[in-house]
Amino acid sequence: MIGASFLRPRTAVVAASAVVVLASHGHAQQMVPLTQGMVIDRSIIVRPGTYHLRGAADLRTPALTIRGSDIVVDFNGATIVGSPGGAEPDEFAGVAILIEGGSGVTVKGATIRGFKVGILARNSPGLRITRNDLSYNWKQRLYSGIEKESLLDWMSYHQNEKDEWLRFGAAIYVSNCDRAEIDHNTAVQGQNGLMATASKGLKIWNNAFQYLSSIGVGLYRVTGSTIMHNRIDWCVRGYSHGYYNRGQDSAGLLMYEQSSNNTVAYNSITHGGDGLFLWAGQSTMDTGQGGSNDNVFYRNDFSHAPTNGIEATFSRNLFAENRVEDCWHGVWGGYSFESQWLNNRFARNAEGVAIEHGQEHRIEGNTFDGDDVAIRLWQNAAQDPNWGYPKMRDTRSRDFDVWNNTFKDNRIALSVRDTRNVKVRGNTFEGVGNRAALDGDTTGFVLEQSAVASRPGWLPDVTPLPEGIDAMLPDGARRGRETIIIDEWGPYDWKSPKLWPVLTGGDAVLPYRRRPKAEGLYDGPVKLNVLGPDGEWRLVSARGAEVAPARGKVGDVLSVTPRGTPVDYELVLEYRGGAVTSPRGAVTPAGQPYRFSYSRFFAPVSWSVRFFEYPDSLQPAKQPEAFAKLVAGTPLKTLTTDRLDYLSGGVIEEGVPRDRFAFIAEGTANLPAGEYSLQVISDDGARVWVDGRLVLDAWEPHGSRVDEVTIEGGRRRLKVEYYDIGGWAEMRLDIQPRRGRR
Repeated sequence: MIGASFLRPRTAVVAASAVVVLASHGHAQQMVPLTQGMVIDRSIIVRPGTYHLRGAADLRTPALTIRGSDIVVDFNGATIVGSPGGAEPDEFAGVAILIEGGSGVTVKGATIRGFKVGILARNSPGLRITRNDLSYNWKQRLYSGIEKESLLDWMSYHQNEKDEWLRFGAAIYVSNCDRAEIDHNTAVQGQNGLMATASKGLKIWNNAFQYLSSIGVGLYRVTGSTIMHNRIDWCVRGYSHGYYNRGQDSAGLLMYEQSSNNTVAYNSITHGGDGLFLWAGQSTMDTGQGGSNDNVFYRNDFSHAPTNGIEATFSRNLFAENRVEDCWHGVWGGYSFESQWLNNRFARNAEGVAIEHGQEHRIEGNTFDGDDVAIRLWQNAAQDPNWGYPKMRDTRSRDFDVWNNTFKDNRIALSVRDTRNVKVRGNTFEGVGNRAALDGDTTGFVLEQSAVASRPGWLPDVTPLPEGIDAMLPDGARRGRETIIIDEWGPYDWKSPKLWPVLTGGDAVLPYRRRPKAEGLYDGPVKLNVLGPDGEWRLVSARGAEVAPARGKVGDVLSVTPRGTPVDYELVLEYRGGAVTSPRGAVTPAGQPYRFSYSRFFAPVSWSVRFFEYPDSLQPAKQPEAFAKLVAGTPLKTLTTDRLDYLSGGVIEEGVPRDRFAFIAEGTANLPAGEYSLQVISDDGARVWVDGRLVLDAWEPHGSRVDEVTIEGGRRRLKVEYYDIGGWAEMRLDIQPRRGRR
């Protein structure tokens, strides 16, 4: 019997048999089973096994609670499962383990699956979280498709004073846990890895936070901490190679709101939406004071970010000997000041270092190899009137020392606009098209070719941690933005076979550029890549399409020709080869068969779309008669299309205004028998009629949101009304068979 002073259940006394084991200090210790709602207040070793425990949806009632001081809770490899089999990741809920109060608590050896938050720790100084596997927990369904994104998927991490970040889930979330040590943990295929707030003196090392759909490590008001030897790769969303690269505020390492005096070294932080996303915080934006300052970034790999390898804004920091390759911007350093960029390697970025309104930077000893524009410095004619920062500070672009760098195969080495006192000395130029492109007021610009000695300055002396791993991707490992494959659940990890359309957009492009549709994506024929670990595959079945070839090896391309309209096909393949880990974490041993599939449904609708412009005085949601009169009149433009799918921060159609427009779309869909989901993503207002009946009403103005109704198959008359007030406009209508229809 386990005494109540040893383990306190919330609702009942725990009565369970306990196995006695010999602890390392030679004393007998009980091996304890887990029960729902258990409160642990002394050191224990957990009996191995799989425990199905629940966490409350409100995140306030955990499956397990740990309270106490100087205790070790060894989960001994036990697995805690929080959601039933078959649940989707966005249905996972609750907290597996809550650690609160006390000090010196160690939690180790747990495997946690199917929760929104794996381990949540509050007010627990001296905490240690070590050697836990917190993979395959909660993440959002993504609505950005292969060809273009949805605004629904954009993140916002700007505030966390009241734990706002918790709404995005985490493998580990710590708050007010000074001197916590977090090491040797693994979290893959969730949304966020480690999120830490209001803590100092953290030691975060030898962890693997990879293939997450938002943030690898996030810090908010974290100071004096060490982040070293971590693998933080493929933490990304909002990217489709050759079609758009937005990142949607995902990042490998997020550092916000006065996160200062930290050391970040020897980490692999590749393939993130941003590699590093550092921001001073709203308090600095409002007052002009402070920043996420005096952090040291040493020998990290920030390569292959769709947006910025390093984004470090409104702050002062040191960056030395980092690797930043194959990003849109190697560095985006808007409004940064007094920062040092020493001996870094930049290669094949659209822009190596881009700094607007920066001041007193030292850029020395770096290599810029194949970047289109190596360094771009500028200031804008106007600044955001809502920012307090430029009202409180001098924000002129000025005073850059660019010394002893190597520029190689750049179209432009330095692009300088309206920036004063740029001193360019002792640099080497090889195969550079234009060494200095100047525009506007560049008073004090100096370009000298003679060699100069490096000035005395502080280079960090960051010694690797004892037993710190080599976290870098090894030579020959898979890398490059083309390896970022994002489906509706986030980044693909290449641990299981997968069919994925061959895209024809070419090289990755800058945001906002419109691209042609992927060939055959909707209506075929379509070509599909067979991705995954090395091995062979065979076609098991093909419903609704002709497929060739019928067998082959991973790396092959399938040709798929749908039969009939609507497009409605499903392919099932069987793989044999190396061991497979499925997207939900199930393991199939090497040599055993593993089945995977790909399906597509697209029912074209004969839409006729009429566009209208409306005046500021008309409010569609509040003035129905005026809106009805508007759309009964002569349209600005009429077109026909087989799909409604709009997203733009500008003009959605030529001849239609950017803001304050509306459209009426009417059409007919012919659907096979069965139940269907009619899904609408809209911003600002939309409503849908089916056969003359209003079935979906999202007419009050709103930001991008998803609404869904069920309709029956057959011949269906559809009508859509939509309006945009201003800013971004989004309207997408999609019809798909209900899950489990077959």
